[in-house]
Amino acid sequence: MNILFLTLSKFSSSKDTGMYPDLLREFIKLGHHIYILASIDKYVKSLPIMIEEDGCTIIRVVTGKIQKSNILKKGINTILIEYHFLKAIKCYLSNIKIDFILYPTPPITFVNVVNYIKTRDNAKTYLILKDIFPQNAVDLDILKKTGLKGIIYKYFRAKEKKLYSISDKIGCMSPANRQYLLEHNPEIPSAKVEVCPNCCHVKDISLTDNKCLEIRKKYNLPIDKKIFVYGGNLGRPQGIPFIIDCLRSQLNNPNDYFLIVGNGTEFHKLQEFFLSIHPKNMQLVDFLPRDDFDHLLTVCDVGLIFLDYRFTIPNFPSRLLSYLQAGLPVLACTDPVTDLGKIIEENHLGWSCPSNSVEEFSNKVAVASSTSYDPTRSILFIKSHYDAKLACDIISRTISVSDGEKDFYLDN
Repeated sequence: MNILFLTLSKFSSSKDTGMYPDLLREFIKLGHHIYILASIDKYVKSLPIMIEEDGCTIIRVVTGKIQKSNILKKGINTILIEYHFLKAIKCYLSNIKIDFILYPTPPITFVNVVNYIKTRDNAKTYLILKDIFPQNAVDLDILKKTGLKGIIYKYFRAKEKKLYSISDKIGCMSPANRQYLLEHNPEIPSAKVEVCPNCCHVKDISLTDNKCLEIRKKYNLPIDKKIFVYGGNLGRPQGIPFIIDCLRSQLNNPNDYFLIVGNGTEFHKLQEFFLSIHPKNMQLVDFLPRDDFDHLLTVCDVGLIFLDYRFTIPNFPSRLLSYLQAGLPVLACTDPVTDLGKIIEENHLGWSCPSNSVEEFSNKVAVASSTSYDPTRSILFIKSHYDAKLACDIISRTISVSDGEKDFYLDN
């Protein structure tokens, strides 16, 4: 079977580490050939446009900068995605019959691309729903439903609904994600929507005590304190002002150390805070390569997740998988609608609190700091719920979620 995968993620090889490479390798193991259309910001002479590997063909599509850019540039480039991807398909895949199309959001502007291949080749389609746009932009006051921004909202909302309608199956990250989609899009048949969670290839990233000590020294981390770590995007969805307030509340905490790793559109706000305060028990680190970050996680003690409290859509950050794979418990500060905190607490994977209460955050930090945690719990949970093979099986079978879908995440 020829499978077409459309993504804004950057692919250098099917052997890359990450959610989508891990998932696609499972399809390759089954004997399918994967055609990956992946975006790049700009054309670079030294960068090959097409890469052929065993069971996989990667085609890089120049789309302009979309992620971590200002709203105007992001909006224009998002609208132009379809044009660039369709042009690449007609150039490189004109004689290739596609049997199955797999595509995550963002973006929602793959509609015409998916519909073109679906009509041309009578292909089946599967949407991996990772982002509910444009509502998430409304939640964060980036878009509005009235006025000039309302016109933009209606354009993207029409694209969103069209994408749902042409998708034969829609995989959501969690039960709450699925429920939200059906409640706000009643025209979608419930049998069309299932839980297909974030996934990864579970691997052993544990290190020897000497290596852990070496890494702590490399990043100037204390060896006698619990380290709370946040790693990932630092943008509006994370609620940076709240993160800063939480960090400010811990300035006089003598027992714990706070490490923030990442970059994004709001990174400068955190940088300004660190430069003005010069905290002794905290550190801000810019982007790290994936392997370096994974090794860094293994010497930390608690993983942090932040979601802006204004969200009305139930997000489920993939960063959870990185923490679990490193054997860390998780402290999640979330909005009221996500089921992330519920899943973490009911499965004894850590703690959660609302992302509008610094006091609750401080209380949970104190609990986490004084609690011992068995890392095997995280490893066993990720193997039984988030393994890439499980997600591959769900997509391959396209099994509908039953009325008991909440049990998907709960250990009995």
